[in-house]
Amino acid sequence: MQDISGLPKEGQQLINGYGDGGFRVSGVRYEGSVLILPEKTENWPLNDIGSFSLDSLSSLIESSDEIEILLIGCGEGRAYIEDDIRRSLREKGSVVDAMSTGAAVRTYNVLLLERRRVAAALIAV
Repeated sequence: MQDISGLPKEGQQLINGYGDGGFRVSGVRYEGSVLILPEKTENWPLNDIGSFSLDSLSSLIESSDEIEILLIGCGEGRAYIEDDIRRSLREKGSVVDAMSTGAAVRTYNVLLLERRRVAAALIAV
């Protein structure tokens, strides 16, 4: 597991590490993929980006008015996120950026520490 450190505000979900099929977020280990909002993390039942859909983001969409940027961690590589998904999220005020999970983890932490309203949907590696 790769360690990542920083100083978040109290209650924020900083990603401390990832790999070995899961994530460590604010000191708590999560097995498998996760959805991370600024103040909560939950398991995400996606194992590969091929299963990605707007429905798979339902709990993030409920909080989308709080999210400025949504990072999609696609696993080992990148993937194209369909225009209809991007458009639906943009209408709710969120910009979507897809990248490898490692890049999404690092970008999420930087944006969080910059006090940006960021969320992440991360497929475990």
